[in-house]
Amino acid sequence: MTVLQVARKWADDDPHDADRAEIEALIEAGDTRELTSRFAGPLTFGTAGLRGPLRAGPAGMNAAVVTRAAAGLGAWLTGARHGGGGVVVGYDARRRSDEFARVTAEVLSGAGFAVQVLPRPLPTPVLSFAVRSLGAVAGIMVTASHNPPQDNGYKVYLADGAQLVPPADAEIEAAIAAVGPLRDLPRGEEWTTLGDDVETDYVAAVVDALEPGRVPLADRQRLVVAYTAMHGIGSATTRRVFEAAGFAPLHAVPQQDLPDPHFPTVSFPNPEEPGAVDLLTALAGRVGADLAIAQDPDADRCSVVCGGRQLTGDEVGVLLADWLLRRGVTGTYAASLVSGSLLRELARAHGVPFAETPTGFKWIIRAGSAAAPLAFGYEEALGYAVTPSVARDKDGVSASLAVALLAAELAAEGRTLPDRLDELAVEHGLFATGQLSARVDDLSLIAGAMERLRARPPAQLLGRDVAATDLRDADPPVDGVRLAGDGVRVTVRPSGTEPKLKAYLETVVPVADPAGVPAARRRAADELDRLRTEMAAALGL
Repeated sequence: MTVLQVARKWADDDPHDADRAEIEALIEAGDTRELTSRFAGPLTFGTAGLRGPLRAGPAGMNAAVVTRAAAGLGAWLTGARHGGGGVVVGYDARRRSDEFARVTAEVLSGAGFAVQVLPRPLPTPVLSFAVRSLGAVAGIMVTASHNPPQDNGYKVYLADGAQLVPPADAEIEAAIAAVGPLRDLPRGEEWTTLGDDVETDYVAAVVDALEPGRVPLADRQRLVVAYTAMHGIGSATTRRVFEAAGFAPLHAVPQQDLPDPHFPTVSFPNPEEPGAVDLLTALAGRVGADLAIAQDPDADRCSVVCGGRQLTGDEVGVLLADWLLRRGVTGTYAASLVSGSLLRELARAHGVPFAETPTGFKWIIRAGSAAAPLAFGYEEALGYAVTPSVARDKDGVSASLAVALLAAELAAEGRTLPDRLDELAVEHGLFATGQLSARVDDLSLIAGAMERLRARPPAQLLGRDVAATDLRDADPPVDGVRLAGDGVRVTVRPSGTEPKLKAYLETVVPVADPAGVPAARRRAADELDRLRTEMAAALGL
């Protein structure tokens, strides 16, 4: 069939009037170029579920795609002997998120499932918590997290409260593809809206797990914390957690404290992006904050600013791990393969197991064993699991509280988070990490760069010999390449959530004593700059 015929067939089956009209207008205009883009293929489960632009057609997020996803998930669950079980549905405050949650509830209710919808837009970790707390067989979170305003997404969680991993993702995609005419699907109204107790239970579980009473109340009360929800949905829940943990009220960025799907004060609603935390940093200066915290729009990640410096995800990750280890928290400590390698050294020094996982929290959260379950996991992209017994996913709310407790402990001794990083550098060496990132419009450019790197990897970086490892040979296989040598490491992979090629850079500089830390940091910054230049040339960027 021609693309016009394919589009007509889709439009005839689309149950949403506005989405159908969007496709029909393109058909009438004969816009085969746009239609080809929209019908190039369906969205697939990537690192963080289904994500795509809000637009009609199979390559976008719309009511028809959500209807098929819900129906396919229901069919798969029924085939796995979970038919009629409970399903929890959550959603953020992006455009159409509430609509997509309602469509999901109607379809799964029509398929015989006991559907419960969260009472309002709530953080993604609350959904993960609710799946296990309510004994559900699955959970769905309608969110695109930190993607641009024009996007939305669809995360699927199984009964363990964790996101999909193979082979379930491919099996569900096959079930989605097998869904028949959408107009023939039964819709149900026998679904319920949960009350506020699910959020209350989550708040209590987070606070209990982090034991704020181990930090004197006066020290908690003295800490001045600036905060931004970045136009997302984390503010109310985060405030409740901090209040329950005995902290003084947060100083919030007023322009960003309420949900706004247009994200008007940032060019990109991701705390990692340049300029995203400028308003937070300015507020921290005005109120004399000891600590500033930025969450992403669905509050599953957080960024930390201290002393006017935004810490990297690797720095926050090792600070949290070090804090938990010094508290005596045992179990497996895990990080993704693109995160820094200092956590491995910390785990070895404390005699606890370490696990390196593929990228994505769906892998990190499954690290560990029955004898040594996951105690802490992180990824350099600002994702942390400090309370994996509460939410089986990254959790920016619990991580925010943990960082605040650590900062309060240090402040009581006249120290800061950067001071503790300097101490770790003296103990283990200065592990400095950075990135080289290229956003593209043509995805073939990414495939071409990866092909060139595999065919002709550099023999040296920073003047040191490096060996290349094709991560497609790992278990499970990963589309990536690692270059490693003495005190230098680079991991290259395509992003799983955005049209980007990323190179994750690391250099390790020895530090003899505290006086040597500033020079080591200057050397590390210079070496990271050189690595960016060398890797840009190697990748043809």
